[in-house]
Amino acid sequence: MKTLKFALIGAGFWSRYQLAAWRELAGAQCMAICNRTQSKAKTLADEFSVPHVYDQIDTMLDREELDFVDIVTDVDNHPRHVQQVAARGLPVICQKPMASSLAQATEMVDACRGAGVPFQVHENWRWQRPLRELKAELDRNLIGRVFRARIDYINSFPVFENQPFLKTLETFIIADMGSHILDVARFLFGEASSLYCQTARVHPDIQGEDVASVHLRMPSEAMVSCHLSYASRVERDHFPETFVLVEGDKGSLELGPDYWVRTTTEEGTRSRRVAPPHYAWADPRYALVHSSIVECHRNLLHSLRTGEPSETSGEDNLKTMELVYRSYESQARNAVIPLTS
Repeated sequence: MKTLKFALIGAGFWSRYQLAAWRELAGAQCMAICNRTQSKAKTLADEFSVPHVYDQIDTMLDREELDFVDIVTDVDNHPRHVQQVAARGLPVICQKPMASSLAQATEMVDACRGAGVPFQVHENWRWQRPLRELKAELDRNLIGRVFRARIDYINSFPVFENQPFLKTLETFIIADMGSHILDVARFLFGEASSLYCQTARVHPDIQGEDVASVHLRMPSEAMVSCHLSYASRVERDHFPETFVLVEGDKGSLELGPDYWVRTTTEEGTRSRRVAPPHYAWADPRYALVHSSIVECHRNLLHSLRTGEPSETSGEDNLKTMELVYRSYESQARNAVIPLTS
């Protein structure tokens, strides 16, 4: 099977883990890294034995023979870089969140469709092993018709210490983490028909919101609430775990701390621990997240090889972006927002 050659654009905090995850899979090889500060690209390339470094994307695309490009830069540069790569006829993978607005995200999807190239978003959260098991259990329909669910990402992790630029974002936790958690809501329960959102800023030295609650109404009339916080000191503070409680008319399903999945019906409760795989290169604080990058890559690579749509294609992720940016609209208007998805 042919090895697909790719280039990485960006050499920041997450790029190292992107590369480490790609190395776990047979059939993909990084040939070049491009970063506007070339010395950062050189340091990363030396660590991962990547042969070429650049500080200009067009120069890299002129010189390298590539099968796809992986973009791991800050969100403001995503639209420009995606369109640059798509114009060369190359498949594009882009880090989340896809864009800084729904209009920009739509333009990116349209540009790749117009160029006839696959466009995929690296939305890895849904690939966490405990969440995959929760989805599988939900699909077994043991708890009957779902009428309510709660998804919690609530902790006091000092995220601003290793990513200080997050302090300066005018839109923070919904765009940064909501893109993950709202995508999980879609993964588990499908498309919402409306949403309502409220936010708060607790840390005094940041620009954007660090607390948010988004309430989704599903066509089935199920209620799904997503709660986000980097300002909560709680007993169940297990960064970066996501907790889920699903209530059905025949029972309930829970993903709790330390990866425990519990299914409760009239027959009792069945519990099992679904721990993620461990990789030596993973930061222990982010091990759950880093393991999901490998599985996300696996799905993206399969899509590039076979032409089958990935779970997180640009067109699919556009629906997540609608939830993200309609949430900000709801907060600003203090109103329930109908959705087109």
